[in-house]
Amino acid sequence: MKLLKLGRKILHEKSSPYFIAEIGVNHENDISRAKKLIDLAKKGGADGVKFQSYKAEKIACKVSPYYWDIKKIPVKSQYKLFKKFDKFDFKEYEILKKYCDKLNIDFLSTPFDLDAVDYLDHLVPFFKIASADLTNFPLIERICSKNKPIVLSTGASTLHEIDKTINFIKKKNSKIKVIILHCILSYPTKYENSHLEIITNLSNKFKDNIIGLSDHSMPDQSMMVLSSAYLLGARVIEKHFSDKKGMKGNDHFHSLDYKDLRKFLNNTKIIQQIIKNKSGRPLFKQEKISRKNARRSIVTFGKIKKDIEKISKKSIEMIKKMRLCREKYENEPHICYEVLGVDYMVDEKDNVILLEFNTQVGYKKKPNKWKREFLNSQFSETVCKLFKNYKTDYNYFTKII
Repeated sequence: MKLLKLGRKILHEKSSPYFIAEIGVNHENDISRAKKLIDLAKKGGADGVKFQSYKAEKIACKVSPYYWDIKKIPVKSQYKLFKKFDKFDFKEYEILKKYCDKLNIDFLSTPFDLDAVDYLDHLVPFFKIASADLTNFPLIERICSKNKPIVLSTGASTLHEIDKTINFIKKKNSKIKVIILHCILSYPTKYENSHLEIITNLSNKFKDNIIGLSDHSMPDQSMMVLSSAYLLGARVIEKHFSDKKGMKGNDHFHSLDYKDLRKFLNNTKIIQQIIKNKSGRPLFKQEKISRKNARRSIVTFGKIKKDIEKISKKSIEMIKKMRLCREKYENEPHICYEVLGVDYMVDEKDNVILLEFNTQVGYKKKPNKWKREFLNSQFSETVCKLFKNYKTDYNYFTKII
């Protein structure tokens, strides 16, 4: 089983997800608002809150074109948008780190340059690498030198590029654990473009890594996107978080709020209850009473006397005396078709259960060697004739009077 300590939480295949509330720059350079967002994330049940540590001039030139929905964010320059929200620095992040510690929630921030990696090192329990920097090996190399787990977003990348980056990290520091997040780098991501099947693809390709999701879709009423991702195996979930859900500008419009977060986490608790990762189809304890009382039995329908002629299609009156009905004994309906040609060795009254048939293996037409336990030896000869084509080591046949 994959096992990893991420921040304050132990992650494995059956664990609840580590949820990252991506505050990003939704604080809009206001330290009080940033604290309020941390409060709300904690209230919603987040494991960590994440900010973005960058300076506009280090990540975008002044003519860099936009890549978001211009109707939601009416700014056409990357530089202008990033410059608007890059006022937090080391001092502010130290304040927010201490505030997170008081609330027992992990402080996180994505570094976008080498200086940010260095000053965040003693503040964060692990590093998050943005999709845009998946091929930024100088930045990744600096992060590898810090000996901390890495959460890697993979938006706008190919499987070959992801594999190359994972191998680069292993080469630089083989001890580092990497969590791989499926991500679609589109703001917002339409539901039909979410491609959650890639979570399974990544799990199959990178069997030693925990897989997660960084989501940019619009939050739906039932939190189906995030819940489906968890169902598919995502154990780290990251999504933008806001105190003004749906507001135009920056990342508010595709963010969830603390109520959405609560709803999602409640969904994961239900999923944990309804899926137990069992193989095959065992007989469950809670089904035993239903199995016993709901299945059909072979019951006399009228009186049957011993030593009469064998039941056959010609003796239609005798056939009518057999029926399938619900009784407190477990019999298989297909036995009814094998009744023809059976001798009855005792007198039977109306509504007597003639046979109990409880199989855990199944019905096979080809006769083979088999063992059976008979609870009533008087009826065994008849049962042998009746079930000569059934094979299982778990069949019990009983005459009930």
